[in-house]
Amino acid sequence: MTRLARSTRSTRHGTGTGTGTGGNAGAVRPPLGPTPRRRRRWPLLLRYAVLVAVLLVMFFPLVWQLLTSLKGPGENIYDGFLPRHPSLQAYRKVARTFPLWSYLGNTLVVAALAVSSNCVFAAMGGYAMSRRGWRGRRAVHLLFVATLMFPFESVMISMFLAVRSMGLIDTLVGVWIPGAVSTLSILIMRTAFLAVPDELEEAAVLDGAGEWRRFWSVYLPQTRGTLAVIAITSFIGAWDDFLWPLIALRSNEHYTLQLGLATLSGSFTNDQRLVAAGSIIALLPIAVLFFALQRVFFQGIADGAVKA
Repeated sequence: MTRLARSTRSTRHGTGTGTGTGGNAGAVRPPLGPTPRRRRRWPLLLRYAVLVAVLLVMFFPLVWQLLTSLKGPGENIYDGFLPRHPSLQAYRKVARTFPLWSYLGNTLVVAALAVSSNCVFAAMGGYAMSRRGWRGRRAVHLLFVATLMFPFESVMISMFLAVRSMGLIDTLVGVWIPGAVSTLSILIMRTAFLAVPDELEEAAVLDGAGEWRRFWSVYLPQTRGTLAVIAITSFIGAWDDFLWPLIALRSNEHYTLQLGLATLSGSFTNDQRLVAAGSIIALLPIAVLFFALQRVFFQGIADGAVKA
């Protein structure tokens, strides 16, 4: 009876006659050093640290401008980061002493024309370049790509002479014409149209759809995200443009917002609150447009990245 109990206990504990330490031979020992999951965690943490650092570098000037514009008239803008007595007096003074609404209206007109023309002409040009079977297709594509190497400053004088010969100097139309359509927008739309499956066009042809019908009902709905990308980038380009309006415009009533901000900076050099308030006002429409269309914007970028 005693031997049977001892044998049962030794079986439970993994020990027995002739086994020695064999019960611990199958035990899993903890690995020495970091685990694979821990090793994978460090690159991820480093990536997030870099992203946070870039985010701080990019947003710090905007936050500083916003807080500077909210400081009261008696505060030193360089004394402390946060405003001690927040006030909207700088915004009220800008709106009262500065033709803000006139400049905003001029810029909105130019930006609306640029967005409309870029979407229309880029879609038509990209669709034509994406069609297969016509001679010189590759040469035209290479020519369009080659034009991207030339900066705006290299064609600025010839563009000024062309606009002046049309009698459009000191007009908003003259400001809009150089940005009516960009080469990059056409190339982006070409890539988007090439990514549309051929089966959709073949089905439309079997249904009797003509060229225009296929363009309008098949290709454009498939590239709405890319059109949104072109619309946002065209709006930002027209809104932030400074050099060409400075060359093409003469009278103050036709000034765009960026030219107006330059005059604001020259008139109120001693009060940087007003300059900061004007900069924040100029930023608001772009921020509103981007946040309103950000889902479509990122969807268009993702579609282009996957399909291209």
